[in-house]
Amino acid sequence: MLRSFSTAATGMAAQQMMVDVTANNLANINTNGFKRSQIDFQDLLYLKLREEGTEVSSGIKSPSGLEVGSGVRAASTVKVFSAGELASTDRNLDLAIGGDGFFQITMPGDGTIKYTRDGAFQQGPNGELMTSSGYLIEPAITIPTDATSVNVGTDGGVNITTSSGTQSVVGTIQLARFPNPSGLSSEGDNLLAQTEASGSPLTGTAGANGFGSIQAGFLEKSNVQMITELVNLITAQRAYETNSRAIRAADDMLQQAIQIARS
Repeated sequence: MLRSFSTAATGMAAQQMMVDVTANNLANINTNGFKRSQIDFQDLLYLKLREEGTEVSSGIKSPSGLEVGSGVRAASTVKVFSAGELASTDRNLDLAIGGDGFFQITMPGDGTIKYTRDGAFQQGPNGELMTSSGYLIEPAITIPTDATSVNVGTDGGVNITTSSGTQSVVGTIQLARFPNPSGLSSEGDNLLAQTEASGSPLTGTAGANGFGSIQAGFLEKSNVQMITELVNLITAQRAYETNSRAIRAADDMLQQAIQIARS
């Protein structure tokens, strides 16, 4: 019975973590380019009371063993990179990736590269193309101050027209993709970082060699489905409640055993 206390407690802790993950998914339901996370669980070690195939009598072996589990633990959280809905914004610097790939962002200070699916870009004070947090896109692209219109092609080419009517391409937005995007580390600010689990990035031109094409005037919304998250929330809540009942049941049994010993 004492074992059941700790076993049920691991179940309650696991369901609490599932609620935490679900709450974060719901909190970011309107975050551009956000990818929902799902949590994976693993059972813990087992106490072997009798091994499988143990001889129970002369010439007779047990077809199964006798073991008691120790509970559950959260093994990992995995990002689900299914596509989010594309929302039209009619803004030329709002970009969405239709397919595989990430925008590359240069971090200030150390110059490391981070990755994002959030394509809500803006012009800096000198025409630099940057995120809403002020991080520059990689490779750096600067739009001349005399540009009267800016259009981004499906291949990432940034085309401008100046006040004199001259048209030119001032740069090309390169995309990156990973062998295992679920291994990327979430850094906040809609940014992801490369890890050993994600593998090394492969960069290339949008719309070629497996990279998605760039859609200007659109933003990719989160792939969080409210119904799915609410079902997960209810499931976790009921599982938490059931594990707490297991603790109460074990407590009642222990109390009855103590009363028998006292009588």
